[in-house]
Amino acid sequence: MSPSLAKRFPRFSTLALAALGYLALAACTPNNDNDWQGYVEGEYVYVASSQAGRLDRLSVQRGQQAAAGAPLFMLESGDEIAAQRQAQRQLNAAEAQLADIKSGKRPQEQEVTRAQLAQAQAAASKAALQLSRDQLQFQAGGIAKQQLDDSRAAAETAAAQVRQWQSQLAVDRLPNREAQVRAQQAQVAAAQAVLEQADWKLAQKAVTATRSGLVFDTMYREGEWVAAGNPVLRMLPPENVKIRFFVPETVLGRLKVNQAVTLSCDGCQPNVAAHISYISTESEYNPPIIYSNQSRAKLVYMIEARPAPADAPKLHPGQPLEVRLP
Repeated sequence: MSPSLAKRFPRFSTLALAALGYLALAACTPNNDNDWQGYVEGEYVYVASSQAGRLDRLSVQRGQQAAAGAPLFMLESGDEIAAQRQAQRQLNAAEAQLADIKSGKRPQEQEVTRAQLAQAQAAASKAALQLSRDQLQFQAGGIAKQQLDDSRAAAETAAAQVRQWQSQLAVDRLPNREAQVRAQQAQVAAAQAVLEQADWKLAQKAVTATRSGLVFDTMYREGEWVAAGNPVLRMLPPENVKIRFFVPETVLGRLKVNQAVTLSCDGCQPNVAAHISYISTESEYNPPIIYSNQSRAKLVYMIEARPAPADAPKLHPGQPLEVRLP
């Protein structure tokens, strides 16, 4: 290809320019209206991790077919494991504090209140017995009324203390105020979110294939440092293999999306089936680019077709082939 052509098409990839040159050469040979030259192209998936780290394990090799869910690579994860343990313990502490708030005072604290209640009940029984004796003595004229009044007041005081400690024990069994419970529940939810974030970051260190496909290339070796977001490998799923070819303007009206075509190439099985997936709406000119009424014969449109996923592994990006209408 001449240098002037490459300068005239700065946005074209090397593969596309090579294809155009191939089409220009093919135009010099006899061809029918149902047979066109094309080439295979791949839409690669760049697999990376959102976290940085040393590449500890590369589970696949270039040229290997990887199934969906298969492990691809693993980064060192010591910091993420420690962060996960810390988040788990913080969640456990928040949940324990919430349970303590809901349960009221501890059993040991309630036991102290029960002991004080028992002491008050014993004092109340003694005061009630003394009041009963003093009433009999007063009726017999053995004591003054003042002593009877003192006994009655002591009995009432002891009974009031019993009621006080009974109420205190009931309060000890109650949970804390609702506002405190809601605040602690929020703390538990926050700790749960931190744990989920730690789990997600740890999971990002072990990357698996989301779709099956060919491991087209690997960018790092084990032991190298990988920055966050840098792709470790390139994959080519079978559904991302496509064929590009160009047809003249006179043929464009006979083609439509989902129309069947057949593919053939050197070393391929004959008549590989494919279907048209895209028809460009923008026209192009085969070089040299000279606009005139006579140059309409050189006006072409780009067409893309996709083979069945089962046939895609038979084709290789950059491979020239022929496209025919069945």
